[in-house]
Amino acid sequence: MESEATRQPLSAGLYIVATPIGNLGDITLRAIDILARCDGVACEDTRVTGKLMKHLGLSKPLWRYDDHSGERDRARLVESMATRAVALVSDAGTPLVSDPGFRLVAAAREAAVPITTIPGACAAIAGLTLSGLPNDRFLFAGFLPVKDKARGDVLSGLAAIDATLIFYETGPRLTKSLSAIERTLPGRAVSVARELTKLHEECRTGSAEELIAHYEAHPPKGEIVLLVGPPGESEPGDFDIDALLRDALETEKPSQAAARVAKATGQDRKTLYARALELRR
Repeated sequence: MESEATRQPLSAGLYIVATPIGNLGDITLRAIDILARCDGVACEDTRVTGKLMKHLGLSKPLWRYDDHSGERDRARLVESMATRAVALVSDAGTPLVSDPGFRLVAAAREAAVPITTIPGACAAIAGLTLSGLPNDRFLFAGFLPVKDKARGDVLSGLAAIDATLIFYETGPRLTKSLSAIERTLPGRAVSVARELTKLHEECRTGSAEELIAHYEAHPPKGEIVLLVGPPGESEPGDFDIDALLRDALETEKPSQAAARVAKATGQDRKTLYARALELRR
């Protein structure tokens, strides 16, 4: 294999490079080649990327680019791409998937910068393959909101989508999200995939209630892929309408509660509003 010193430099532009999500053996040969030949690396955390570069035996300038980076930071990076090859990586996995890199790519495209993608590991896809849930259609929806009402609103808005739903989640928030799924999307199959590609990789599939019981007894750590199966053919009849309305009425007016439950179940909004008024009284 040729040494870093003898490799030919890359042409100027932006190179989107996927990195491992846990097991460093998942780095691709092409990713290594790009990281070895680029002029510098834009990354979320220079410490995290620095460890990967050290593992690969590479040394390149590392430029921090994360959620706190502003327009001026993007402009400087895009300007540098006119004469330099800039690799974009996230802390783990494929950049732009729940990652601030999409703004940088959009700015580079607007500036007519040549862009190349180097695909590789992605936690959402890895979790989907392990889950056993339908994968002919799926929707990646990023992280669920932290606040209970916003979390419920997002799940209600996705309830009618005939596809497996994929979210990213953290250990401390997992049981709260599972509880919201149990209330808002009752009867769905749910999977929790964690420690992906690592020594203690696991994927548990069951009802939200079963998973809540397990993870309350065994608090999870690390980053998590949370998946919810699509609505089943018999599911509309399985909704506990009163339970859904009571839950919504804790934070919303009857009209708002009815609208949320109607969106989640497909049932008549006026009928639900009348029932919400009865429950409120």
